Amino acid sequence: MKRNRNRNKAFAFLVITALTACSGPPDLGDKPLSDRTLNLEEFFEGKSVAHGQFQDVFGNVQRRFDVQIAGTWDGRILKLVEDFTYDDGETEQRIWTLEKTGKDTWKGTAPGVIGKATGQENGDTFNWTYRIDLPVRKGTMRVDFDDWMWLLTDDRLLNRAYVSRFGIRIGEAIIIFEKK
Repeated sequence: MKRNRNRNKAFAFLVITALTACSGPPDLGDKPLSDRTLNLEEFFEGKSVAHGQFQDVFGNVQRRFDVQIAGTWDGRILKLVEDFTYDDGETEQRIWTLEKTGKDTWKGTAPGVIGKATGQENGDTFNWTYRIDLPVRKGTMRVDFDDWMWLLTDDRLLNRAYVSRFGIRIGEAIIIFEKK
């Protein structure tokens, strides 16, 4: 009986993994959803807040969080100080240093990021990819982020980050950013 349950769980995992592999993330070539233009340096300069959660591939919410963000822009470098508070009371600070490398391109670093993060704006959309040793409840886990952001209004940004490990999607982070 227990063997059948384990076999059924393994089969369900394989089916869900195959289905999520078929549904890929957006593409920068997709038609913009609005006539707005996202400029990261404008949106994140000053104070903003974010509310989000991480869901595993089965849709189970694993963790929720709030973030207080302070952004400074000097004409070339956007520095983001992110103070996370998780639903279990744990806190974390991540400091991003993003450099504008072209009209619509960015590169950046933060503690735990392996190499450089790279990103590109296109209309109301921004795509940001990086590998990071992400703090988790029992240490760290090396994962890849494929972050997608859409400017919903002048003061609201939707973020959906596809998170994978060893090339297999393990979940998603969904976040709403709001300018203060």
